Amino acid sequence: MPQAKDGDKVKVHYTGKFKNGEVFDSSVDREPLTFKLGAKQLIPGFEKGVLGMEIGETKSVEVTPGDAYGPYHDRLVSVVKKTQFPKTITPRVGQQLQTQDQSGRPVNVRVTEINNEDVTLDANHPLAGKTLVFDIELVEISE
Repeated sequence: MPQAKDGDKVKVHYTGKFKNGEVFDSSVDREPLTFKLGAKQLIPGFEKGVLGMEIGETKSVEVTPGDAYGPYHDRLVSVVKKTQFPKTITPRVGQQLQTQDQSGRPVNVRVTEINNEDVTLDANHPLAGKTLVFDIELVEISE
């Protein structure tokens, strides 16, 4: 039976969970995820988990932050005054916004906290600093 290797186009079903078992994403009720192994389209730990799998094989892979979305950085959290928001935006916790860094490059942020005067914005990836567990089933391999 062929094994998945770099350069192969693969289709997988997956369920992504935190270590406590809480599911954060799954393809089970959707089409399988299709990607090319080695093309760096996905986090490294997920790709490493698929390497060497055979069609129909299932496995569970634990991915540390270094092979996922990196560490959580406190320096990427900022507090801004509500008055700095355009009048057309009413911030809500969980809302995703785009702002600019000091060089004018776009930065995606999430609103994580709001109080009477301030809004806390977090530019970390929502999964940064977390160890992730993926249940993976290899559905198809093509070249």
